[in-house]
Amino acid sequence: MESAKELFSQLNDLVQAGDVEGGIKALSQIKIAILKIPPSVEQVTLAANSLELGVLLTVASGDLDAFARNMAQLKPAYSQGAQSDKKCHVRGLNLMFLLVENRLSEFHAELELLSESEARNAFISFPILLERQLMVGSYDEVLSANSRIPDPSYAFFMDNLLQTVRDSIADCLEVSYKEMKIEDAMKMMKFDSSQQLMEYVEECRDDWIVEGKSICFQPPALGNKASDIPSMKLISQSLTYATEMERII
Repeated sequence: MESAKELFSQLNDLVQAGDVEGGIKALSQIKIAILKIPPSVEQVTLAANSLELGVLLTVASGDLDAFARNMAQLKPAYSQGAQSDKKCHVRGLNLMFLLVENRLSEFHAELELLSESEARNAFISFPILLERQLMVGSYDEVLSANSRIPDPSYAFFMDNLLQTVRDSIADCLEVSYKEMKIEDAMKMMKFDSSQQLMEYVEECRDDWIVEGKSICFQPPALGNKASDIPSMKLISQSLTYATEMERII
């Protein structure tokens, strides 16, 4: 047990120092050491604490597969009474992961396992609120939530989620109207600059046509006039309608 505790201390130091590669190696060593310890609450707690650090390492490295593996190993430890002050933090990250992966049935199954006090914890209430906003199509609030993350470790999942939200907005816009000013597209997709929007177009929407200060989403039919382009009010209504239709389907 003492050697495993020493390895845990080393692992914790590496995580705190941001040494992802060294931390992953140390995690592998401590997993092997823990297997040699007779089962007990202390052993389960040490395993849980180590796996929690492993979860943070996988977030830092952006390895979603490893994240899922560590969470799968961690859940039995929690069910066996492991004590941890990072439990809500890690469970919140798992909820963010399920949101990003669009695994909503699993997301709600995880919520059923939470106590009322855990659900009110800032680490967990944040993804719960995000999921509600996504379900009602409040994309503006989701995009703005990036400035209110409860911990820097949430930034990785927020970046992925924001990309998903922007893709959903873009999909709705494409079927709602034919053309839009770049400035208006920036506001609707919550980009800080036209350069960010142009980078998104280049990387994700190469079929969009940029003409002057406007973006053309579909090749215009012959004879179309400027008056045929929907107003911003109609665009907003169309986007809301398209979002509601996606929810119904």
